[in-house]
Amino acid sequence: ISRGDVVVVKPNIGWDRTPIHAANTNPKVVAEVVRLAYDAGAKSVIVTDASCNEPNRCFQRSGIWKAAYDVGAEVVIPAAHRFRGMRLKGEVLDDWPVYTPLVNADKVINVPIAKHHNLSKYTAAMKNWYGALGGRRNRLHQNIDVSIADLATFIQPTLTIVDAVRVLMRNGPQGGNVADAKDMHTVIATTDQVAADAYGCQLIGRKPEEIPYLKMGHERGLGTMHWQNLRLAEV
Repeated sequence: ISRGDVVVVKPNIGWDRTPIHAANTNPKVVAEVVRLAYDAGAKSVIVTDASCNEPNRCFQRSGIWKAAYDVGAEVVIPAAHRFRGMRLKGEVLDDWPVYTPLVNADKVINVPIAKHHNLSKYTAAMKNWYGALGGRRNRLHQNIDVSIADLATFIQPTLTIVDAVRVLMRNGPQGGNVADAKDMHTVIATTDQVAADAYGCQLIGRKPEEIPYLKMGHERGLGTMHWQNLRLAEV
């Protein structure tokens, strides 16, 4: 981040759930990322996502609205005028409405939560870009792995910070049963969104090679599945 940058922080705020359900990014993680962005010299920090459930309820019940606002972020609720049709040039995604705050920012920090997903098996960094799309996103579920790889090709963040403080182990992505979540007390930070997911999927008992979109991202050169080959610092 450079002094004067407009930074967008993109959590997962998809669901009308409270933090204990581990369906959305932990609000404390979001607030800390906002603070760090300002400390690094950001002029403004926007926190936003295109929710699956009713946006106002998602932003409020997740705790993210208040947590981000309290540390000086501009919290932006998605609205139709904020989407613009763009050429994504993907295998599945060609022309699609994209959430403009994400493409207009100087820097984008991807802050997903790690959790189980009933279609893609695991969701965190790469899958979080579904929240950049408007339109009928459920149409993409028939080719969910290719569409995830397409999105990760189109949007490559400055930094990825995966919230694995509390992880939804099953019945994702929405959850709803507190017993489905497990405290992990982990945060993954990297510039490689493929490596972030390759590491993170193991927290729910998956191997990276079991996740098709991870293999696609690796093959497209978006990052590496072999996170063990990267320099790893544990704090």
